[in-house]
Amino acid sequence: MGFAEGQLTAGPPDRVIVRGAREHNLRGVDVDIPRDALVAFTGVSGSGKSSLAFGTLYAEAQRRYFESVAPYARRLMNQVSPPDVDSVEGLPPAVALPQQRGGGSARSTVGSTSTIANVVRMLFSRVGVYPEGAPMLLAEDFSANTVQGACPNCHGLGRVYEVPESLMIPDASLSIRDGAIAAWPTAWHGKQLRDSLVSLGYDIDIPWRDVPSERRSWLLSTTEKPQVPVFTGRSPAQVRAAVAAGDEPSYMSTFVGVKRYVLDTFANSKSERMREKAAAFMESVQCPSCRGTRLKPEALAVTFEGLDITQLAAMPLRELAVLMERVLEPGWVREGEALAPEQDLAARRLAGELCARLAPLSDLGLGYLSLDRQTGTLSGGELQRLRLANQLLAGLFGVVFVLDEPSAGLHPADTEALLRILRGLRDRGNTVFYVEHSLDVIREADWIVDIGPGAGASGGHIVYSGALEGVRSAEESVTRRYLFDCEDSPKPKLREARPREQQVALEGVVRNNIRGLSVAFPLGCLTAVTGVSGSGKTTLVNQALPDLLRASLASELGEAVADEEPDGADPMVAVAAETTRGRAIGPAERLTRIVQVSQAPIGRTSRSNVATYTGLFDRIRSLFAATDEAKRRRYSASRFSFNLPSGRCPTCKGEGTMEVELLFLPTVQAPCSTCGGKRYNAETLEIEYEGSSIADVLAMSVTEAREKFAGRAEVLQHLDALTDVGLGYVSLGQPAPELSGGEAQRVKLAAELRRAQQGDTLYLLDEPTSGLHPADSDRLLGHLHDLVDLGNTVILVEHDMRVVAGADWVIDMGPGAGDEGGEVVAQGTPQEVAAADGSATAPYLKLAVERLAASGKR
Repeated sequence: MGFAEGQLTAGPPDRVIVRGAREHNLRGVDVDIPRDALVAFTGVSGSGKSSLAFGTLYAEAQRRYFESVAPYARRLMNQVSPPDVDSVEGLPPAVALPQQRGGGSARSTVGSTSTIANVVRMLFSRVGVYPEGAPMLLAEDFSANTVQGACPNCHGLGRVYEVPESLMIPDASLSIRDGAIAAWPTAWHGKQLRDSLVSLGYDIDIPWRDVPSERRSWLLSTTEKPQVPVFTGRSPAQVRAAVAAGDEPSYMSTFVGVKRYVLDTFANSKSERMREKAAAFMESVQCPSCRGTRLKPEALAVTFEGLDITQLAAMPLRELAVLMERVLEPGWVREGEALAPEQDLAARRLAGELCARLAPLSDLGLGYLSLDRQTGTLSGGELQRLRLANQLLAGLFGVVFVLDEPSAGLHPADTEALLRILRGLRDRGNTVFYVEHSLDVIREADWIVDIGPGAGASGGHIVYSGALEGVRSAEESVTRRYLFDCEDSPKPKLREARPREQQVALEGVVRNNIRGLSVAFPLGCLTAVTGVSGSGKTTLVNQALPDLLRASLASELGEAVADEEPDGADPMVAVAAETTRGRAIGPAERLTRIVQVSQAPIGRTSRSNVATYTGLFDRIRSLFAATDEAKRRRYSASRFSFNLPSGRCPTCKGEGTMEVELLFLPTVQAPCSTCGGKRYNAETLEIEYEGSSIADVLAMSVTEAREKFAGRAEVLQHLDALTDVGLGYVSLGQPAPELSGGEAQRVKLAAELRRAQQGDTLYLLDEPTSGLHPADSDRLLGHLHDLVDLGNTVILVEHDMRVVAGADWVIDMGPGAGDEGGEVVAQGTPQEVAAADGSATAPYLKLAVERLAASGKR
């Protein structure tokens, strides 16, 4: 490849030299990248950006690090496979900050992840106000994650399992013999427990409601496990007589109360099916001892500035910073009480440390979060910025930071603060590699590596590597057309004004930081909801609006489509769902369906993939079953499913991989030795459709599959929908867990787009352009316009001002984040909101509107 004029000429350590990179779709890439610089990796979605930045550069840095670690220690670390590359020279140690959806247990919070909670606990230990006579507690006593500090009842989770009688006994009119105790096992064990009750003097043939209440209570709740004689083959009267006479029983049974049986089965059963059944009779409730605070009473009795530690942890971070700044002011006294000199010094030092740790979080637009916010509720962008703040505090230099779309989920106003932080990392002597689609963030790079020219098999080449201005002359670069005003640049236009006579109105909305809001959304329009991060956009569009519509118009609404997939998670870690208050008013005839398309995963195992989720795989399997050879062998469409024994590989059970245990290394996934990762048995793979086996088809990208099935309209409608949302590069068999949140959302949208459009459907989308190149965003926006032109309504949360400028209506939330947000700052056409005073969005939207206006009206 050729390098841009003015490219660096010095060898290592001034640059990272990559030769022969072949990871994923990279085509033997050779590239030199400067160190101590901001380097943006650009290109259309699926072009190979992440394959170079993460799959090659970071993976190689990690491989080198692990080679220096003792073999026994390596097995305790998460490792990536060595990259497929000939050589990488001049590569410093690397830190990766990928885009990942929030995860972790109920114990993982913003405070624990940022380590700020450690300082707060020390503050309460050393400077807190204790009840009179109470001994001083250590920092560990204020942590719900330690034995010393956790509530003894819930062990620091804040929630306990309850087995309510309504679930154990769903029908009180039944007798015990007829199955009143639904939570008990069936078959022999259930009969044993019923026989035990007869020996204990229970009448198991009367309705449950007629059993004396004290006997019902003991049966359900006893923690005892008495040994009870059982007399098989005898009537209840005969059993009672045998017990009274002390006859020899058939055997001795251990009786277990219903609640104890459910909890023991859930905790100890080796059968997943049995645990799932037990879980159906359980619910997670707030711990009655600590009221959900997770801490022991002694820790909750200590206060600082009138707050216990849980109340302080619930404050927005920006408010916590203000509190700590007040502690640093001259003349500060603790709750009106002068401190001893050593305590005053400790208070000021700890408050100063907290201010220093809170500052980067506020700069990164996370000031609306609280320390007790569970990381599982954070978006991928929020979690990445939280980790970035940790790296800033670490003060590292001489390393490579590899970031995946650091601007994802950020309002343009917050993006400016992000750029200041990235420049600070560079100026400290680090190298920052970032995969990015935001044009403003790309323009700030010192060096651009543009990959493409297309996606998947059409990408994987270095289109350009050099300074920003040089991209202008890289004719193959799709990114160039958006960074500069070129002859072949897209010329989008402002939308013509649409009628807004009908609308759906929300009144008195109360949810999260929205308090008593009233707002209306025009029907038959594309509405963009904007605002700074944390202003209440997602709460309004993805929580309040669908909740109130379904509650207020339930009888009139037709099919409602939700996209949240059960995750099988422990109900103990689930955050109790907040209810929405308020009401919705609107013409039910214009809202026949509600389709909510969020970034939640489409599946959590490798058996769920793009083809299965969209229904495409059913069509393809039918085509294979219709081949002459399949008919001769009498193979039905089910034969071509890797989930059924008839067609799948018997060794890996259709997984395609096998776990390999390595003594001194982590367990790794290796391709199945029998099927070579193809998932199917040899007989099934012998059936071919136009020269390709079913495994070959699953390995194809959407674009490749379009060529294969060009004459099959029933297949093309699925493939075209995936292409239209920018997923042409994704393989049909791409496992669901490997999709980003943005990709998962677009797969769902594609599944919806292929349906016959009747109009009068409400679509709710959450940042649908997340992870999309501007070219792909333009194509997606065009299809959203098509949906609206058919009479549907589309409401989306969006930060990309190019997309917002192409909307029919804009609702801007704010004015700030968290408690400072939750209000409508401005609403109207893009032009009207762009001219609004007091809107953080207006200046950025104004620029986008002006660019579109220059192209004339649509």
